[in-house]
Amino acid sequence: MRTIFSLRRVMTLGLCLVGFAAACGGEPAEPLDDPALAAAIEADLEKFDSNPQAFLNTLPTKTMTAPVPFFSNAVIADKTFVEAKNSVIRQDPTADAPGANDQARNLVDSLALTKLEDMHTLRAVNLDESPWSDDYWGLYAGSTAKRYADPGHKITDDWKANTDYVRNMQPVSTDHLSPAEKYDLLVGDANKTLTKYNLDTGKPYFQTYGKVETWMGICHGWAPAAFMVPRPQKAITVTAADGVTKIKFYPSDIKALASELWATTSPRVKFIGGRCNTKMPAVDSIGRIKDPACRDTNAGTWHLAVVNQIGKAKRSMVLDATFDYEVWNQPVYGYDYNYFNPKTKKTYKTLSYAKVAVADFAEDKFKPYRAPGTTHIVGVAMNVKWVVETQPSQFTPDSPSRDAISGARYLYTLELDANGNIIGGEWLQNAHPDFLWTSPAGTKATASNEFEAAVVNWDGTTAVPQSWRTAAARASAVGSPLGIIVESLTKLARQ
Repeated sequence: MRTIFSLRRVMTLGLCLVGFAAACGGEPAEPLDDPALAAAIEADLEKFDSNPQAFLNTLPTKTMTAPVPFFSNAVIADKTFVEAKNSVIRQDPTADAPGANDQARNLVDSLALTKLEDMHTLRAVNLDESPWSDDYWGLYAGSTAKRYADPGHKITDDWKANTDYVRNMQPVSTDHLSPAEKYDLLVGDANKTLTKYNLDTGKPYFQTYGKVETWMGICHGWAPAAFMVPRPQKAITVTAADGVTKIKFYPSDIKALASELWATTSPRVKFIGGRCNTKMPAVDSIGRIKDPACRDTNAGTWHLAVVNQIGKAKRSMVLDATFDYEVWNQPVYGYDYNYFNPKTKKTYKTLSYAKVAVADFAEDKFKPYRAPGTTHIVGVAMNVKWVVETQPSQFTPDSPSRDAISGARYLYTLELDANGNIIGGEWLQNAHPDFLWTSPAGTKATASNEFEAAVVNWDGTTAVPQSWRTAAARASAVGSPLGIIVESLTKLARQ
């Protein structure tokens, strides 16, 4: 009796089940344009169906040629960063408490779309311009005090050797200075406060463990700055505080200061998802993670967030991509997705053919976990593209062609209510984004004592105002460049 009711209900709503295309007026089942992609997705679905526990522990398929890895396989396999990453992520105090922190509305600019059918025209979207790539400014190399352009500086994994060089060796040209050193020179800080701060960021780790892990850096500052701060497009030459010395800031130098500004200040952040500190969380009989805190972003929340933020609002956000050499904090650039029928394991561009009524899907492996009110389940294979780090350089001009893009394919099912709203979902692989975050549009990062710096237009031909120099020395003591200086340099680099 339940099955009959389900079929009648589906036909009343104008939805299709496999074998009931006539209920939708003969709507054609569109196959994927790429037969190889369809075959790859369907092969993965067969693997999941035959051994869900094994498949849940596999890694998502990389969908793009990977840039040169920053981190070794050993570093990634160790997963030390799992415990450390949450210590540098700032959570908006107005966000939901743990246990209810997975609502897309708390992240996106506007939750304009909640029905999967209404998202159909936004199945493939790239931002107009990719967030800019840059270094993650590893602590082991002195962070933004790294002299990346000094031909005499051979950077190794040895924090002490790297930082001793910068402390003790004077470069032959100001062009070889690190971004932090150029900043100190710009503001006339004879104590080199920002440089010393950056050189010392790895010191506590070195004193405690005898080394500084190479994955430690300020990617939590670079990732939001990459889309919240306009791209520095060209090198600029400005006047130092002495009124005589000329300093050339390359796009990489300005990006470094922008990343540090966003890493060391407290701009408003909207955050959703999990904060799992366990390297190997316990799983159930099918391989699904038991601990709610370690299941991270729900697949339904993920889909709502991506389509509404990237597809509709056309603004980036940061995802945690910890399963690969992208250790975490990568700004999203774009996505595309197709559907699959979770019952037949066949792929489609047609949404109606991918839907399965709950009553007709008794073999659903996630049946005990489906959201209350779920009437239909549909599969999604989404290819996501994000920007990854690059080595700093003196290359100019900078453009999106210089950015490094990576990406992966995520497989998941969405749970729909009787009106077609997305109310939940389940991942087919445990390696998926832990958390998502962004800052509201128009947010600016500023040092805590920014108010001390007079608001004036500085064109770089003269020394920065005295109030900027005074405020800069105080802000540098806690590792922050002044927002007004970063903004001024960026503006000059875009003229």
